[in-house]
Amino acid sequence: MTVERTSTMGQSSYMLSLIQQASSNLNTTQAQVASGLVSTTYTGMNDKASLLQATQTAADKSNAYQANTALAVNQSDLQDTQLTTLSNLANSLTKALQDSVANNDSTTLMSQAQSIFDQASQILNSTDANGNYLYAGDKDNTAPLTVTSLSQLAAAPTVASVFDNGTQKKSVLVGDGQSVTVGMLASDIGSQLMSTLKDIATFDAGPTGNLSSASQLSQAQNDFLTSEIKPATDAATQINTQAASNGYVNNQLTNAVTNQQTMNTLYKTFQSSIQNVDMPTAITQLSQNQLALQAAIQVTAQLGNISLLNYLPASG
Repeated sequence: MTVERTSTMGQSSYMLSLIQQASSNLNTTQAQVASGLVSTTYTGMNDKASLLQATQTAADKSNAYQANTALAVNQSDLQDTQLTTLSNLANSLTKALQDSVANNDSTTLMSQAQSIFDQASQILNSTDANGNYLYAGDKDNTAPLTVTSLSQLAAAPTVASVFDNGTQKKSVLVGDGQSVTVGMLASDIGSQLMSTLKDIATFDAGPTGNLSSASQLSQAQNDFLTSEIKPATDAATQINTQAASNGYVNNQLTNAVTNQQTMNTLYKTFQSSIQNVDMPTAITQLSQNQLALQAAIQVTAQLGNISLLNYLPASG
């Protein structure tokens, strides 16, 4: 008669399943401790997977809004600088007219007017980093101001004809269903200044003009230059009005950035509470899983060595 071991197939299968389970638990906790995450896959998140995915989607959307808003803030800041320069140019034109009348001498007026036109046209036709015209609206691939010299401006039939910008101002999404109009139109900004420059250039080219040679103003020249002081002042007022509008937009964008940063912090905190593992608890669990696996292996090994011979009395 042979004496078999007391371990049965059922016992062996059961112990092997315990080893597999303990090994799986150990692998999970090792991964958690190494990555700091509950799981690196959605499958491992179980019932929290859909919540985590929704949170990450919202966070990604918020990041996109924040990036767009940051670009819009940069554009608004640039516009503020350029509008300030345009306002100064209009004020310079006003002063040049006042000085010509006060000194009864307009010999330097046209050179100043040409310089003001050159600087103003450069601003109105300025482009962004992508080469798109900043003040062209929905026609940003076309220069909004079509004339390149004071003489061309004087020859144009109307001031409106020298502007070729679109009619739709550019806007940026700063949140779900929230847009802010950032873009400005060259015709809104520079029409009054260009109108005043056109009047001066047209008069200078006329029979009573020749202002560059007028060291003594004629009555017609004096009357004309005096009449142009108010339009030049109005040009500065128009530009300042646009600058105020741009300042309001800048405040909207700044507030949007603050809100987006707050939401990003909220999303990150929420993601962390779902995805990040409690490290002290994970380390404790890792130690427990290591002991559990070691115990299961040892018990299984001992079962393989159990035999009825261990319990039979020794024969004489």
